Amino acid sequence: MINKRNWLITCIIALIILTFVTGYYAFRLREQYNNTNNNNYTEAFSNLVNYVNSVENYLAKARISKSPEHAAQTLTQIWRDSNLAIVYLSRVSLENEGMSQTAKFLNQVSDYSYSLSRKNINGEKLTEDDFKNLETMYQYSVDLENTLNQLSEEIYSGQISWESLKNNSGSKFAQSVDSISVFSNIDDNLKEYEGLIYDGAYSDHVNKAEKVGLTGDDIDEETARNKVKEFFGDDFENIETNSFLENADIPSYDFLVKLKNKEEKYSIMISKKGGHVVESSLDREVNAENLTQEQANEIGKSYLSDKGFKNMKETYFVKQGNVVTVNYAYDDNGVIVYPDLIKVRIALDNGEVLGIEATGYLNSHTERTYTEPKISIEQARSTLNEKIEILSENMAIIPTEWKTEIPCYEFKGKVDEKEFLVYINVETGKEEDILVILETPGGTLTI
Repeated sequence: MINKRNWLITCIIALIILTFVTGYYAFRLREQYNNTNNNNYTEAFSNLVNYVNSVENYLAKARISKSPEHAAQTLTQIWRDSNLAIVYLSRVSLENEGMSQTAKFLNQVSDYSYSLSRKNINGEKLTEDDFKNLETMYQYSVDLENTLNQLSEEIYSGQISWESLKNNSGSKFAQSVDSISVFSNIDDNLKEYEGLIYDGAYSDHVNKAEKVGLTGDDIDEETARNKVKEFFGDDFENIETNSFLENADIPSYDFLVKLKNKEEKYSIMISKKGGHVVESSLDREVNAENLTQEQANEIGKSYLSDKGFKNMKETYFVKQGNVVTVNYAYDDNGVIVYPDLIKVRIALDNGEVLGIEATGYLNSHTERTYTEPKISIEQARSTLNEKIEILSENMAIIPTEWKTEIPCYEFKGKVDEKEFLVYINVETGKEEDILVILETPGGTLTI
C-alpha cells in the first residue's frame, strides 16, 4: 500500500513538473515568436517613418523647383519613396482607419508625382494648379510626418507596445486625451484630403480607393447562401459552408456546392459587400476537344450575359489541356474597358463552364463618363510608325501599374508578320504602350 501510495505521489509530482516544463517551454516559444514579430514590426515602422520623412523633404523641394530637369528628378524621388513607404506600411500590423487613410494618401502622392515627372521629362513646365496641389500634399505630409514621429517616440520609449496598438486599447498613447493619438490624428488630417488630386485623365481612378464595382450593403452568411442558390438555379442539390475569407482581397463567404447528377463539387465565393460572385470553380477531367475557339467564346459570352454581366467582349485566351480560359473585357458602346475583366474557364469537350473569376470587374466596373478626345483618331494614326500595317482601330481604356486608367486609341497592326497593339493617349497624343501579340499553341497572349 505504501509503495503504491509513494508511486502515486511520484507520478503526481512528475506530472506537475512535466506540466510546468511544457508550459514554460510553450511560454518561451510564444515569447520568442512575439519578440520576432515585434522586431519585424519595429523595423518596418522605422523604414516607414524614414520614407515618409523623405517624401516630405522632397515635396518641400518640388514646391519651389522651376527647372523641368531638376523637378523631374525630385518628383521621381517622391514617387520612389512613397512607393517604398507603402511597402513598409503593409508590413506594420495595424488595421484601422488611420492606416487606411495613410495608404490612400501615399498612393495618391505616388501617382501624382509620377504624372508630373512625365510632364517634366517631356519638356512641359508645371502649371500654377500643379504647384498648388504640391503645396497641399506637402502640408498633409508634414502632418503625417509629425504624427508618425510622435508614435515612433512612444514606441521606442516603451510607453506603448505593438500588442496594445494592434488592439487599439490598453495603452497610454491610445487612451490619453492629452497625448496625440495616431489613429484620430491621421484619420482627421487625411480625411479632408479626398478629392484634392489633379483633374487629369487619371483622376477618377486615383481618387477611388474603394472597389467601385463592389456595390451594395454588407450581407450575412444566410443571404450569401441564397445568392448561391440564385446563381445555380434548380441545378444545386446541397450547399456546404466552407469558410469566411476575411483577409482576402475581397472578403467573401466560401461555399461548396453539390449539383444534381454530378460527382464533383463547385467552390464559389460570394462577396460580403453586396453579395457578388467573386469566383467559382469546378475541377473535372476533360479528355476531348470538340469545340472551336469561336464556339467557346460565344458560350462564355452567353453565360456571362445570363449571370448579369452584359456587354462583355472576348479579348485573349489561354488553353491548358482541353480547357480554355477566355478573358472578357467590358464593351462600353464601342470602348473596350480592359480593367473591367472577367475570366471564364470553358471545357472544350461539351462547352460546360467550369468557372469564372470576376475580381478585376468588381474592382473597376463603374459607369464612366467620357470627355471629347483632344486628339482625333486620324491625328493619332499619323503618329504611328509608317512601317505598321493597320489591321483595326478603336477606343479603349487601359490600366496602368499605378492603378490608374488611360483613355486611348487602340491600333492593331502588323510589321514583318509580327502583330502589335499600340495605344495612343486621346488627350495628349502620347504613345502610352506597345504590346506584342503572340499566337501560340496555348492561346493568344500579349507581352
